Amino acid sequence: MIEAAFFYLFAAVMLGAGLMVVVSRNPVFSVLFLILAFFNAAGLFVLIGAEFIAMLLVVVYVGAVAVLFLFVVMMLDINFAEMRAGFQKYLPLGLIVGGILVFELVAAIYGDAFSGATLPAMPEISNTRALGNELYTKYLYLFQIAGLILLVAMIGAISLTMRRRSGVRRQVISEQNMRRREDSVEVIDVPVGAAARTVHTVPPSKREG
Repeated sequence: MIEAAFFYLFAAVMLGAGLMVVVSRNPVFSVLFLILAFFNAAGLFVLIGAEFIAMLLVVVYVGAVAVLFLFVVMMLDINFAEMRAGFQKYLPLGLIVGGILVFELVAAIYGDAFSGATLPAMPEISNTRALGNELYTKYLYLFQIAGLILLVAMIGAISLTMRRRSGVRRQVISEQNMRRREDSVEVIDVPVGAAARTVHTVPPSKREG
């Protein structure tokens, strides 16, 4: 009974937050509602015993992706009024695509119930261990290839966005490591009392100004 109450609570808040992501006029509020939707989705995963996916959802999507969206929206000067101008134009297409996605989700969830097949018995291990066994045994090479593709994509994005501009001083690690103490530090022997006798005077021409 308590699990059912929490399920309806998390589901209702998640659906409301998802709706506010779409209809909110302020993009910052949209990202905040998106974070709220992610947290409630993580709660739903915990209820079904998928604690690893719930943790992954919070750490990756909330801690990285959604916060990155928030920073980008707050830092960039984007004309959101112009971006929303074609919303009504593409609304029918969006409804069609959304309907297809809902149909596929329902078919994936209730497909076995309609066909009369029974689900296989799950072994008495945690879902985290079961997922690790599948990834690092059966799908090991595919998992490594996916990581390599992401690494190449990250290096390519850094290379494309790195610009060389003239007149900008950049840090050169090799020159800093090879620099000697004599090249950067100058020791001056000042006699006692010499600094006190040094008086800076202002020329008469500058006093009048």
